Amino acid sequence: MFGFDDAIAAGLKVIDKFIPDPTLKAKMEAELRSGLLEADKGQMEVNKVEATHRSIFVAGWRPFIGWVCGSAFAMHFVIVPLMQLASIYADFTPPILSFDMESLLTVMMGMLGLGGMRTYEKMKGVAK
Repeated sequence: MFGFDDAIAAGLKVIDKFIPDPTLKAKMEAELRSGLLEADKGQMEVNKVEATHRSIFVAGWRPFIGWVCGSAFAMHFVIVPLMQLASIYADFTPPILSFDMESLLTVMMGMLGLGGMRTYEKMKGVAK
């Protein structure tokens, strides 16, 4: 996950490489931090507008993705194994469906990573 501190560190590496003057470096670092903060504030405003929207298609897309990932995860690791176990006792062989776990995990781990970063921000007192 690429966060605010990572963006600053990457920008500082570029500044250190190409700008020898310490005064100019400090000025550029301040501008970099200011620009990133403004971008972050802009995203927070977009998030606020989305969250207060009356339509479930605007305000509910994040929860929807969470429920879909959670349901698919439960289906793959709880429901299907229980159905397979029951089919053994019923002497019935159901068709086994293929499941693209890689795509699900990509989305789910991204969401969990964002949740983890948010928790980290709250613990550090950075979150508003």
